[in-house]
Amino acid sequence: MNLKKVMGYALGPFGAAALGFISLPVMAWFFSTEDIGRISMLQIFSTFSILFFCLGLDQAYVREFHESDDKESLFKSCFLPGFIFCLIFFLILFIFNSNIISISLYGIDSIYISCLSIICFLFAFIIRFLGLILRMQDKAFLYSISQITPKVFFINFIFAIYIFNLDKNFKNLIMGQVLSLFFCVLILLWNNKDTLIEILKAKFDVVKFKRVIKFGSPLIIGGLASWGLNVTDKLMLKNLADFNELGLYSMAFSIAGVATIFAGVFNTIWSPMVFKWISSGNVNYHKICDIQEYALCGVYFLIVLSGLFSWLIMFFLPENYYIVQYIVTNCLLVPFFYTLSEVSSVGIAISRKTFFSMYASFIALILSILFNYFLIPLLGAAGASIASSIAFWLFLILRTEFSNRCWEKFKTKKLYLVTSMLLCTAVLNSLQFLTDFEMKIIWVFLLIIGFFIFKKSIVSLRFLVKLN
Repeated sequence: MNLKKVMGYALGPFGAAALGFISLPVMAWFFSTEDIGRISMLQIFSTFSILFFCLGLDQAYVREFHESDDKESLFKSCFLPGFIFCLIFFLILFIFNSNIISISLYGIDSIYISCLSIICFLFAFIIRFLGLILRMQDKAFLYSISQITPKVFFINFIFAIYIFNLDKNFKNLIMGQVLSLFFCVLILLWNNKDTLIEILKAKFDVVKFKRVIKFGSPLIIGGLASWGLNVTDKLMLKNLADFNELGLYSMAFSIAGVATIFAGVFNTIWSPMVFKWISSGNVNYHKICDIQEYALCGVYFLIVLSGLFSWLIMFFLPENYYIVQYIVTNCLLVPFFYTLSEVSSVGIAISRKTFFSMYASFIALILSILFNYFLIPLLGAAGASIASSIAFWLFLILRTEFSNRCWEKFKTKKLYLVTSMLLCTAVLNSLQFLTDFEMKIIWVFLLIIGFFIFKKSIVSLRFLVKLN
């Protein structure tokens, strides 16, 4: 993949992160921590709707795209079953109890909010598949635009609430989400109009559907387990603490998203690239090892720098968010550990033994529930951040070990040593046992020894830059 394409894919995470950095402080000043906690619940269950109703067929579409002769039929076979299932499910749910969603997710009895939530879930599903068309066609710039669009409209809506002095409540906040997703759907429909015309003409291939559902079905359970692993902390905070703690924690995770541009770009590029290698029979073990080393190096320095400069966060947030600066590094470890696991578990995808990913997700989920159950009552948002980072570290180890059983064995000593070192330091930071000055000394020490640990990677990267 050339530099132009990489930059095109990077635009989305960079833009979304920058816009998120603008919107978060604004929300923190104008909306209560409880409402921020509630909007976090909406985002959590939007992700759930994608994972559950996609039936694993979104990943099957990515897996089969380069090997399929009729890509339009493949898309229809992957999109329609989940979309129809989604419509029927929410229709039955709404008829059964029209306000169950608003009460269960937000603690508010409102049919209006339940309706808006369902619309958000449907839009999120559509955006997922329409975005995949651009992604698999290597339309990097347009794919990135689809990631940025909801953020742009949502920020504009927040400013409109302020300018026109509208009520700063959850109803208006969720309406902003609905409108931003709606405009994103419109833009994606326009950008994919030629492909969608061909898709409408294509036939639904039952044989192809059986093939993709066979690949995707283990991913449904595994995906739900993975979703549970990602949201257990937030759900248990809501039940074991309150919306205030959830709001603080959600803010920390959102700010961590600003610094996970590396993870976002890498995850966007990695899977299609690997599957393209597989389809061409050009899977190079040594190349994957090199990529793993560079990824580990990038994660190491980003985590260390985030710990060293996390105090800057308080220049942008009200004082009641002070805990965020101490837990944001643990929050960062979650997506970064997941990114590292994507590389180290490549053998699972290559061998098509996707049930191993399901096993890893389930085991890590159970451990996450246990950690959160004991730590949240003691430490609140800090306990949730610690529990999540430990659970994802174990998830990384499990996926790596399962992959080593399926395919070539990766060297794991350095991976486990470096990640455990980062985890222990981040946990220590969250517990606030040491003074801020003492923690800065530790982070500086880790920064220095990092240049020795990754000396070879840094030198080779400089050499590659000079060549380009």
